Amino acid sequence: MIQLLRLAFRNLGRNRRRSFFSALAMGVALALLLMMASFIQGEMGDAIDLAIRLQSGHLQVRAASYDEAKTSLKWEDLIENPDQVAGKVASIGPVDVATPRLYASGFVTTRDESAGVRVVGIDPLSAANAPYRDGMVEGEFLTPDDREGVLIGWALAQRLDLSAGDKVNLSVNTSSGEVDEQQFTVRGIYNTGTSGFDSLTVFLPLAKAQAFTGAENRASTVFVLLKGTAQTDAVIAALQAPGYKVLTWQDMNELLVQTEALSATYMSFFYLIVLGIAATVIVNTQIMSVYERTREIGILSAIGMRGRRLMAIFLAESALLAVGGILLGLVIGGIVIAYLTRYGFPLDFSGFGITGMLYADKMYTQLTVRDTVNLTVMTFIVTLLAGVYPAMLASRMEPVEALRAER
Repeated sequence: MIQLLRLAFRNLGRNRRRSFFSALAMGVALALLLMMASFIQGEMGDAIDLAIRLQSGHLQVRAASYDEAKTSLKWEDLIENPDQVAGKVASIGPVDVATPRLYASGFVTTRDESAGVRVVGIDPLSAANAPYRDGMVEGEFLTPDDREGVLIGWALAQRLDLSAGDKVNLSVNTSSGEVDEQQFTVRGIYNTGTSGFDSLTVFLPLAKAQAFTGAENRASTVFVLLKGTAQTDAVIAALQAPGYKVLTWQDMNELLVQTEALSATYMSFFYLIVLGIAATVIVNTQIMSVYERTREIGILSAIGMRGRRLMAIFLAESALLAVGGILLGLVIGGIVIAYLTRYGFPLDFSGFGITGMLYADKMYTQLTVRDTVNLTVMTFIVTLLAGVYPAMLASRMEPVEALRAER
């Protein structure tokens, strides 16, 4: 075996430039596959994490008749005495935070412009507000007794040219079906790094939102964060909430979950296409090598070397090209992925309002050991398969015809 590899290595060394670029082609293909896999893994992971932290939570408890699409504020569609319901949910062991929230649709208006927004009434003291509190870039966070302040996102502030302390008019739909408008002061500006969310979401203290919308002591939902996503089913089993419905983060992010499931299937086709293109380089290299060494193959056959042995030599050359390509791919891909994992890649996902999914303004890669091993093995196998036809071509040559070929 060692002798076979030495012979294959020597044969590849006859044309070092061609062998290097053949290995480089496989290396670039592997690096591209690693980057694609890390982008998918990183983006899907970030999107799910953002959806849970900013939008859905791990669970939500709602009135059975509540329709999120209509942002209903009818009393029969809301949770009465939401603090009591939230307290009962919070008493379940795996629950980290349970807090009531009230949703309403509205408009923010300045002297020159206006923008449609989603108004969210929150308990300012709840730990569930950490993404907004930690993301404060200007002004101060809301307090429970604030009746004149609003919290707006950085993207919305940029769009409407607003700063902390500025006055805005906020209009909302009320529980009676009418529209109410009041003037507020921009108490603070937050930035979650998700422009699609920040440009559409305005926060009010829960008590003020309830009074403003006419919901009184009611809320749209109880927003629940767990100590671990894996505990979702256990908490649902422990929740006893007659008259209410409990939704999981999978239920509320169905499109995102389906996209994640389909992405793996789609990426498998992309992997095969990329490797197939790179494999043609190996096939061409090996076929060229066969024709260049036709007389040599004929001599080896004439002195008794069997076709299997000749085939093994060319397959060994393919294996060495695969190993060289894999090493190059791991180095190239590793450097690029390490950079993108640390610094990210800026993207514009302003289509949040259309897609219904949250994406961060920067995409970070996340490469797993599983993806690295799978793609490395796949690259090696495809390279070996690419060398099968040239190896069979060499093994089937007739010695007499091979010797005549270069006369």
